[in-house]
Amino acid sequence: MQTQSIATIAVALLATTPLAGQNAPPPSAEETAQLRTRLAPVLGFEHTALRVVAPRAGWALGMVSWIAASKDGTIYLLHRGQDADPIVALDHDGRVLRSWGKGLFVMPHGIRVGPDGSIWTTDAATSQVRKFSPDGQLLLTIEVGGQPSPCPANFCSTTDIGFGPKGRLFIADGYANGRVVEYTADGHKVKEWGSGGTGPGQMRIVHSIVVGPEGVIYVADRENGRIHRFDLDGKLLGTWTGFGKTFSLALDGDAIWLTSQPRDLPNLVPGWLIKVDRATGRLLGVVHSEGGHGLAIDPNGDLLLGPGPGLVPARYHKTP
Repeated sequence: MQTQSIATIAVALLATTPLAGQNAPPPSAEETAQLRTRLAPVLGFEHTALRVVAPRAGWALGMVSWIAASKDGTIYLLHRGQDADPIVALDHDGRVLRSWGKGLFVMPHGIRVGPDGSIWTTDAATSQVRKFSPDGQLLLTIEVGGQPSPCPANFCSTTDIGFGPKGRLFIADGYANGRVVEYTADGHKVKEWGSGGTGPGQMRIVHSIVVGPEGVIYVADRENGRIHRFDLDGKLLGTWTGFGKTFSLALDGDAIWLTSQPRDLPNLVPGWLIKVDRATGRLLGVVHSEGGHGLAIDPNGDLLLGPGPGLVPARYHKTP
């Protein structure tokens, strides 16, 4: 269904509500976006809790900020609690395999598995991006810098990292700066682009970033409710609108998944996991969800969400 026909339906639906009169205004962009999502096909996924087995008494997770999954099925959580290491590796059944990172983070934000299986994290307060081996050995620290001081509520800096060809790294410097910063594989800065604002290519909270195999960089412009598409040199190729406030992006073959919610509501309320065709921007379907800060897809095609309902990690199991 195309955007124009959705808008037509939105006008018709709003016109039939008891509060609408003959001169009812056309739906706002936010109203149209919500109706567009609610009218989309519901995809076959069933919500289940992502079980985490405490390895000992007194061990507990805090709010899981982000989640990642490796090709071998290991699940990596990044959380903000004080009663366990901030990085926790789980097997499929939720048993803790290993954990690390105590004392390294001020505001843990994003975690990703790199193409070589390495584990990457972002800190929203310190502007540091770290690379670890899968067993927790620190391999690289990138000091992105440029964040304001003091940092309001510890949210002023990096949010996510995307992986381009030949080791190119693209860091979302999201809360204060509204920019993307490119680095080499060994942590040397190449360039940056973007600024705060609402104009073409500008961003208000760059919250997530992924790089497709075709060489397109997808960036979640969260507070503007947009997905920007850039080439590998930072040239704006186009912008998708109408998907709501997007928190996280995850690649899935020829599609891309978004975690999203209505823009006019507080963060981490009920919303949607939205599947979009990468080539056309066409909405393929939705999964109703709650939470949705960081998203990953495991080797079985299940959607992993951190946090999910109740601010604990969730699994959305793909049904036949």
